[in-house]
Amino acid sequence: MSSTIEVKNRKAGFEYHLLDTFECGMVLMGSEIKSIRNNGATIGEAFCQFVGEDLMVRGMQINPWGSNPHYVHEPKRDRKLLLHRKELDKLRRKLRDTGMTIVPVRLFIASNGFAKMEIALAKGKKTFDKRDSLKAKDVQRDLDRMG
Repeated sequence: MSSTIEVKNRKAGFEYHLLDTFECGMVLMGSEIKSIRNNGATIGEAFCQFVGEDLMVRGMQINPWGSNPHYVHEPKRDRKLLLHRKELDKLRRKLRDTGMTIVPVRLFIASNGFAKMEIALAKGKKTFDKRDSLKAKDVQRDLDRMG
């Protein structure tokens, strides 16, 4: 592939302390992968949740691809994430802690051509933590300007 496809969730690092990351596959329809390759996906509002035994990503927007009305997928449908059983069990155990959640960090096309999602086990930041993050970002920007 000539260009790399990568969709990032920029709000995730600001809203949450990212503790542990996992790379997982996704169950997609053909029109969805074509749309992802055409930069038609956003994960800013997405979150992950267990539904029965499966980990699903909810709220991820994949725009319809093409104009064929017979093969149009639902843009915000739930999509199953593919992880090893040990990883799923670890995530399920960690979610029992207060304030823990699973957030999608980035969506990309792997070297083998499959769409992958990087998810992170995260803990919500308090307001003062967010202010500290903004302050550190401003200081870093000033340092980059000087040097």
